[in-house]
Amino acid sequence: MWWHKYYIELKWTGIFASALLLWMFAERMVGLHSVHVAQHPLYTSLFAIVAVAIYILALREKRDRAYSGEMSWQQGFHCGLRISVLVAVLSPLLQWIIHRLISPHFFTNAATHAVQSGKMTPAEAGQYFDLSSYIIQATIGALLMGVITSALVAFFVRSRRPD
Repeated sequence: MWWHKYYIELKWTGIFASALLLWMFAERMVGLHSVHVAQHPLYTSLFAIVAVAIYILALREKRDRAYSGEMSWQQGFHCGLRISVLVAVLSPLLQWIIHRLISPHFFTNAATHAVQSGKMTPAEAGQYFDLSSYIIQATIGALLMGVITSALVAFFVRSRRPD
C-alpha cells in the first residue's frame, strides 16, 4: 500500500487538524470569538507552541520508526514538508468547520471589534473577516510556517553522527 510509507505523516496531519479544531473550540468556549475578541490575536498565536510540539513529535517518530533512529536533516525536512502540504490541503475544510460549525459568529464579532476600535473601515473588515480570506490565509500560512517549522525541527531532531 502506498499510504503505508507515509502513515506517520498522515497520522500527524490528523493529529494537527484535530488539535487545531479543539483549540478553536476552546477559544470559542472562553469567549475569544465573542466577548473577548479583542484578545483573540494574542491567544490564538499561542497555538504555534502546540504546532511546533506536534512537528517535534512527528519527526521524532519518523526518525525512530521509519529510519531506525538515524535521520538526516533532509529526511526530517521532507517529512515535515509532507505534513505541511497535507495540512494546507485540509485548510479550506478546517476553516469551513471552524467558521461554519464551531464559531459561526466569529467574523461578525471580529469585524465589529476592528471597526469600533478604529483599526479598519467597515469595508476593510468585511473583506478581511471573511471565509474566503481566511481560507487563503490559512492555506498560505500552513505552507509558509510549515516549511520554516520543518526546517528548524528537522535540524534539532536529526541524528548526529560521531566524527
